[in-house]
Amino acid sequence: MKYFKKLIGDRIYLSPRNVEDAEIFVKWLNDFEVTDYTGRSTNVMDIEGEKEYLSSKKNNSVNFVIVKLENDEMIGTIGFDNIDYINRVATLGIMIGEKENREKGYGTEAINLILDYGFNYLNFRNINLEVAEFNDRGIACYKKCGFKEMGRTRKTIFLNGKYYDKLIMDMLSEEFDKSYIRNKNV
Repeated sequence: MKYFKKLIGDRIYLSPRNVEDAEIFVKWLNDFEVTDYTGRSTNVMDIEGEKEYLSSKKNNSVNFVIVKLENDEMIGTIGFDNIDYINRVATLGIMIGEKENREKGYGTEAINLILDYGFNYLNFRNINLEVAEFNDRGIACYKKCGFKEMGRTRKTIFLNGKYYDKLIMDMLSEEFDKSYIRNKNV
């Protein structure tokens, strides 16, 4: 697969998603170790459905794959959904697919790259996300990147026979003051 270095970091880059990656996404989206943390465990994905999803152009989303600089291996996906250009708000989503690529700082780097892009190029004022209360690894990563908990909905996630709270976290543009994109020209 050919990837394009849109946003380059220290160890990874973000490239536009491509329909040719559908098979990898279907593998991840049918793995409870991935989907229990992304809220997609009830979905059953097939290759045709994923190709259709990846081919659709959504006006209110910007999506990338996360690719290692050292070997051009695609390890996950990250993006903004529910973009409201009038109020300058977007919702962040991220997924690291293979277990061996988790807890290595790739997610933190990918989030910082896309926050830099969202605040400094797309002119967002607020970037928010939702995360299950049991996702300690994700919550720690989001806090490390500067997100703050702004609320929660109680017992709104049903998973494996139990209900869990959903945390809502966000960051404002003035709370983000670093530069992570290495291929900026200005």
